[in-house]
Amino acid sequence: MTTAFVVMFIAGIVTGFSKFSVGGMGLIILPIVMIAFPGPEALGALLPLYIITDVMAAYSYRKNISWRVLARFLPLAFIGLLIGSYLLADLNADQFVTLLGVIIISMIVLGLYLDARPSNFMQKPITAYLMGLAGGLVTMVANAAGPLFSLFLMEQKLSKDSYVSTRAWAFLIIDVIKLPMYLSLGLLTQESSRIQVRSATLFISSN
Repeated sequence: MTTAFVVMFIAGIVTGFSKFSVGGMGLIILPIVMIAFPGPEALGALLPLYIITDVMAAYSYRKNISWRVLARFLPLAFIGLLIGSYLLADLNADQFVTLLGVIIISMIVLGLYLDARPSNFMQKPITAYLMGLAGGLVTMVANAAGPLFSLFLMEQKLSKDSYVSTRAWAFLIIDVIKLPMYLSLGLLTQESSRIQVRSATLFISSN
């Protein structure tokens, strides 16, 4: 059993918890994967696992989706993905690690700030667009936009079921769109995908 397989299996467990719960557990997944896949290649190594767990979550929560909220949030998220793709094309491993650290710390600080202060501003349409843009950029370059998505959706006064379903479908749509982008950047390889599928199969069969 290779180190990469063990790392990806652990990442799968953490991903499962992050996809089926609210919180910032997803912030630690990419640093874990970078043990086996240093640099931006870790993003591509993770994507198949994300899509598999996205499909599981979207199937489980296929009712009560707020398409109205997604229609405000996703369009600029797609632009953020394009901007992130442009940035990744010119990043080396050291720059990627620095950027990842800055983003993760920023997400933690943002979460603490919004926990301590009212965040009604997130209900305004302009905030939906800005959060979509920022979320698309952050998820493309760091897979760390979970807190942004969650904080925004929690302020939309959705029911619990609608919140969970809308969040699951937002991740699925965005991750599927990231797939051809990562392929074009050379971040998704046959080797990493094969390890991902094996580790995901073991994770699913053990649950």
